[in-house]
Amino acid sequence: MAARMTIGDFSRATRLSAKTLRFYHQVGLLEPASIDPTNGYRLYDTDQIADAQVVRQLRTLTVPVETIRKVLLASDIPTRNELISTHLERLESQLDATRAAVTSLRGILEAKPAAQLAVEHRSVPATPALVIRETIDLAELSEWYTGAVGELTESTRLPGRHPTGPRGGVWDTNLFLEERGEAMLFFPVASLDAAGTLTGRVQAETLPAVDLAVTVHRGSDETMAQAYGALGAYVAEHELGIDGPIRETYLKEPVDGSSESVTEIGWPIFRTAR
Repeated sequence: MAARMTIGDFSRATRLSAKTLRFYHQVGLLEPASIDPTNGYRLYDTDQIADAQVVRQLRTLTVPVETIRKVLLASDIPTRNELISTHLERLESQLDATRAAVTSLRGILEAKPAAQLAVEHRSVPATPALVIRETIDLAELSEWYTGAVGELTESTRLPGRHPTGPRGGVWDTNLFLEERGEAMLFFPVASLDAAGTLTGRVQAETLPAVDLAVTVHRGSDETMAQAYGALGAYVAEHELGIDGPIRETYLKEPVDGSSESVTEIGWPIFRTAR
């Protein structure tokens, strides 16, 4: 039979305060082995120390109380490990999001004002291209983008479909304004006549001519917003903007695990003198 410990001794042994131990008792997470009926003092068994240490460590990792309860009640080690592993994956995802937010905030602090932004006015001619276009929700963008890139890249491997330039994207204003709109990826090709029969979502079409104010973003996706903001301010200050989708051109893709990329961002403007 395990020896009994007062709440003071148990607190010292587990490094959990009396206040915390009382809370864990109230929520049914770590109940005392017994409670003295005369004075209400809580007594703990020495074999509860291991559970208390588990609880303390999991709470350090912000594991919810209900999840900890399931861990302690798990009848086998694989079930317990799976519960902990699921939470660790959630923490890793949150950590990635935090790092992205930190990078973005640093980018805001270091961003160039619109007056210092390097901007080119460019007239892009009508362009034959292989495209994938679809109306999607903004929340689906990342998954849609990954799938469309793979499908579109595979379609260019056949004869007559070799790209004549880097891949691009066209993003409808409503995709961001209303969180639902048209997304499009494309590869420019020499001619639609050689495209042949296409499968899946890939289509052959001629993209319309467009005039753009173009700037270049170098860095990770987390700092892309600063380039968009500065370009938007430039267009507004010069009273150039017209309705139309943003066009991106991916000059350099991240490779070997690097998040660095080079992207041209094109904002639609009315035609200006060259």
